[in-house]
Amino acid sequence: MDRNNTLVTMDRLNKVYPNGTVAVKDVELDVHDGEFLCFVGPSGCGKSTIFKMIAGLESHTAGGLEIFGKTPYEARKQNEISFVFQEHTLMPWSTVQDNVALPLQLRGVSKKQQREEAARVLELVGLKDHMKMLPRELSGGMKMRVSIARSLVSNPRLLLMDEPFGALDEITRQTLQQELLHIWQQNRDMTVLFITHNVFEAVYLSTKVVVMTPRPGKIESVIDVPVPFPRDDSFRSSTEFSMLVGEVSKDLKH
Repeated sequence: MDRNNTLVTMDRLNKVYPNGTVAVKDVELDVHDGEFLCFVGPSGCGKSTIFKMIAGLESHTAGGLEIFGKTPYEARKQNEISFVFQEHTLMPWSTVQDNVALPLQLRGVSKKQQREEAARVLELVGLKDHMKMLPRELSGGMKMRVSIARSLVSNPRLLLMDEPFGALDEITRQTLQQELLHIWQQNRDMTVLFITHNVFEAVYLSTKVVVMTPRPGKIESVIDVPVPFPRDDSFRSSTEFSMLVGEVSKDLKH
């Protein structure tokens, strides 16, 4: 693929903590515009550490890491990276609308534009009628929708998602998977990196699955999921889906 389309470049990327723990070792990976990559691997294998380094929240200790051809710190200043964490991290005293508009408020965007953009992304996640509610009035799935809306309000080029659906029941989880794919398809200039422990989720969502080894975290394999979008429940019950799940599961056991 054309190198000019490369959004994230990891070149023998390493992360060693001051206590000597090697979290990430010699990771080599290019992420291209418009991809949806799911990272799977055992707990503690460095998935979240890689995401934090991409977001400029932690520094790497060796190797190279470029985001949009820049350092992670420089890329973060461009406001083109958004991060959805495992917990919803909403401000309990603020309305849904104000929670979503927070990134724009911090950048000094006008109140009118804040309201308009918040309404736009809340409609995308199906919560436009809940703008004046407080987080305590929402279900777990709705709170995660608000977090996703907040991450989208800045129109990011790169969306990082660290197990956002891990605490949800299976029905809610599958609904949000479908909504996330719909949002991504409407914004195909947005690239998504997604961490999950659920192999079925990884195969269903992604264009590629990145399988990582136990600590120190290395890349075991990168598995293509050559199934066209949009995807629906028929894919989950297909032979191809079962074969891909089996391939990812096999590599996880190496």
